[in-house]
Amino acid sequence: MPARGRATARDIFQWLSYLQYPALLVALGYGARSGWTLATAGDGGWATVYDDWNYVLLYAGIGIGLSSLQDPTKTQNEVSRRVWQDPRKGRWLLLLISFYTLGAMVAGLVGAYLADTTVVNQLSLGLVAFGLGMVGLLKTAIEMREHHRLDKQPASSSEGSRA
Repeated sequence: MPARGRATARDIFQWLSYLQYPALLVALGYGARSGWTLATAGDGGWATVYDDWNYVLLYAGIGIGLSSLQDPTKTQNEVSRRVWQDPRKGRWLLLLISFYTLGAMVAGLVGAYLADTTVVNQLSLGLVAFGLGMVGLLKTAIEMREHHRLDKQPASSSEGSRA
């Protein structure tokens, strides 16, 4: 009877990365709740809406950060594989992720520093949390680009990067 293979650290982190989906669903739920509040309460429900937006940013940041635990040697789908295999598309995606990451972090830090109200301060800190999650995503995206680029691999292993 063959012995069962033990889970490697990479396998465990891959499994933990699936916690991104519940976190992103919670963020989506708060986003839907804020929309519902705006539609029904009108001008009177802004405090609840701001709280919900802060939770959207926090849970989205956590979910995106958890996605950085995935195995960078595997792609999620065919579109992802195509992007990371093409040096130009990969570079543009890294630049886009970098722009969003830096934008969220800078806007959050400046907003927290200049905040006159608790609402602005809380939303700014939510942006910082979102930006920190994006840093993890950027790290994983860089690793995925390194693993899947066709111009940096021998010709025989170009098709082996599909997962």
